[in-house]
Amino acid sequence: MKRVLATLPVMMLLSSCAAISQQEHLAASRLAPGEIVWPADYKPEDAPWFLHNRIDIDASPQVVWDILVDATAWSDWYEGASNVELPDGATRLADGMQFKWRTMGQNFTTTIREFEPPYRMGWESKKSTIRAYHAWLIVPTDSGCTVITDEAQHGFLTTLQRLFQPNKLHRLHDVWLSELKARAEAASP
Repeated sequence: MKRVLATLPVMMLLSSCAAISQQEHLAASRLAPGEIVWPADYKPEDAPWFLHNRIDIDASPQVVWDILVDATAWSDWYEGASNVELPDGATRLADGMQFKWRTMGQNFTTTIREFEPPYRMGWESKKSTIRAYHAWLIVPTDSGCTVITDEAQHGFLTTLQRLFQPNKLHRLHDVWLSELKARAEAASP
């Protein structure tokens, strides 16, 4: 118990440093074209942890969307996803669908909360120690599209991730976007 109490000041200091980074991510998100519709419980400005990633892709929104919603193939090309299980033999995500998967070393049950092909998707993942909302926004551009993926989190595991693995999820989202870009551009005419 003494060790836990002794580490509290360090944890509070690290937490305040993470808050600065969160503000930088919020500022970047406000500059993003389009708009993500956040559920009331996940507004970025109220979330203990918020991540923002984006990439420009030289492919149409539809090409990107088709790759993104093919969830059973994620583990073939994205290192952050495994054991994706969709209901009833489905291979593609759909509005309101609940699916199971493994990411960040944890098993999650995730529910699609927003689904507007080929531009917007958002899902909620919940466990007793963490809850998160992950939003995808695909914005058409002159040369293809910009893909934005933002995530707001709450819970005990959020605090631990922020303190002990502050860059892991952001890096994984960058990998997801880079691989999505490579696949989409390869599939584009």
